[in-house]
Amino acid sequence: MTNEELTNTITSWFPDVEFIEEGSQYLTLLVTKDKLMDVISKLKEDPSTHFDYMFCLTCVDWPEHFQMVYHLKSSDLDHMLVLKVNLEDKEKPEVETVCKLYATAELHEREVYDLFGVVFLNHPDLRRLLLTDDWEGYPLRKDYVDEINIVTL
Repeated sequence: MTNEELTNTITSWFPDVEFIEEGSQYLTLLVTKDKLMDVISKLKEDPSTHFDYMFCLTCVDWPEHFQMVYHLKSSDLDHMLVLKVNLEDKEKPEVETVCKLYATAELHEREVYDLFGVVFLNHPDLRRLLLTDDWEGYPLRKDYVDEINIVTL
């Protein structure tokens, strides 16, 4: 399916989904966190899109919000897209886990939790992945300060 065909299909299901022009090779859409599970489930389960593989999940710390970024691929239909969700509450960022849909999400979500502090609701094993249990803070947040390992230029 071409990006234009994907856009038409997704818009027919979810008219309020916003498509973002970023000049990238992937079709990019932005959904609200309350619509995430409906949209991502439909993208995976519908035979016309069949996004059966989540090959990347990450987080971006923007000044006004966190943004979850999901890269999806259909291994049999050979199309890809990027799905983004803004988390407006920077004090307590949380979003539903997608582990039940994509097994690859389990470790990706733990990494985001560990480095950004995003809580994935209903995650089966949400705990630190890379840092020690007694580590304080989230090192990939823009406001993180590490006086011990600080690098100056």
